Amino acid sequence: MDEPHLTDAEWKVMDVVWDRGPVAVRDVHGALEASTRWAYTTVKTLLDRLVDKGVVEASAEGRRWLYVAVLRRDDAQRGELEALRAKAFGGRLGGMLHLLLGEGRLGARDREALRKLVERVEAADDDEPRGGTS
Repeated sequence: MDEPHLTDAEWKVMDVVWDRGPVAVRDVHGALEASTRWAYTTVKTLLDRLVDKGVVEASAEGRRWLYVAVLRRDDAQRGELEALRAKAFGGRLGGMLHLLLGEGRLGARDREALRKLVERVEAADDDEPRGGTS
């Protein structure tokens, strides 16, 4: 399933919702006000838009509404990455990785983690049954 596209503003709101769990508009507004200078109504509009997209669910608790993420953060990240790969790299994962790794910005810890990940992927590929004769 394709994940809904989130705008930059929606990402900011979602970061608060993901980090804080069920959260009221006032809480999201308080977390973002200093960095965004958004009005309370702007945050409410963004949350309503996220509900319309099916990314967030709202439920009434007394006189206030609480918002909880339906879309997981890693699914949203994966969707954004797939969209970038399709748009900027013609769908080619190799081209994207070449650019990212060619920048030389990976520290020793990140390079080691990447090595281990590649080894796990290769081991999983070796365990996959091959098509054809048995």
